[in-house]
Amino acid sequence: MTALSVLIPAHNEAAYLPACLDALLASDPVPGGAEVVVIANGCTDDTVAIAQGFAQAAETKGWALQVLDLAEGGKLNALNAGEAAAQGQALLYLDADVQVSPPLAAQIADVLAGDVPAYASGRPNVTVGNDALTRAYTRFWLTTPFMVHGVPGFGVFAMNRAGRARWGAWPDIISDDTFARLNFVPAERHSVPASYDWPMIEGFANLVRVRRRQDVGVAEVAAQFPTLMANDDIHDQTEPVWKRALRDPIAFVAFVAVRVTIHLPVLRSADRWVRGR
Repeated sequence: MTALSVLIPAHNEAAYLPACLDALLASDPVPGGAEVVVIANGCTDDTVAIAQGFAQAAETKGWALQVLDLAEGGKLNALNAGEAAAQGQALLYLDADVQVSPPLAAQIADVLAGDVPAYASGRPNVTVGNDALTRAYTRFWLTTPFMVHGVPGFGVFAMNRAGRARWGAWPDIISDDTFARLNFVPAERHSVPASYDWPMIEGFANLVRVRRRQDVGVAEVAAQFPTLMANDDIHDQTEPVWKRALRDPIAFVAFVAVRVTIHLPVLRSADRWVRGR
């Protein structure tokens, strides 16, 4: 058994996967070894061929590379299939549009070593393009309790086998990262200092659609697994909203505009699987 398995579910990710794998295979050495499992699911583009094209780079690094080609789409099914193939003592779940910094994999493997259930992630570096509203929205979002405290885990999260044993197959839910995070109490969630680049969705309409999907996903976890909500972070030292609003009123207005639009009745039947990009 190797120290770390990196699971990358990928549905039509040909445009993003090369940068993701380039960054991952530039990682610092992982004591005990590492492997990459790309789980292509329902792809109609070159995702599988692109992933297979990294076989030599992985071999040169000394990492194993598996590419699973699933006919059926769906991220949760992909995670279940990837875990069945994985050999790692710790499991790192990586979105295909994320780029990790070199120290991240080794730091996560280190903090998850052992038999005590544990969860980990790095520090997200939220990247934003040139859209002015998106940049303003992001500035305020980065000041919210979810981002300032705790271990957010979006785009990158990991757990050891002892932690993963807390549930069976992944349930059919939207927010896999929320479900995973809340299966651990705050003291079991570890933030390593290494960072990763996570791209913010661009444009007002896309922000509204994806942020609404996130809200629906969290509500779904709360409805189906209510006991998990007790594991959420309690933020009692967050700077008041009014202070943050006064410091950056443009960002506050952009953030509120997105949040208000999310709750308009016309969006209540939004597709639960919508993707901003």
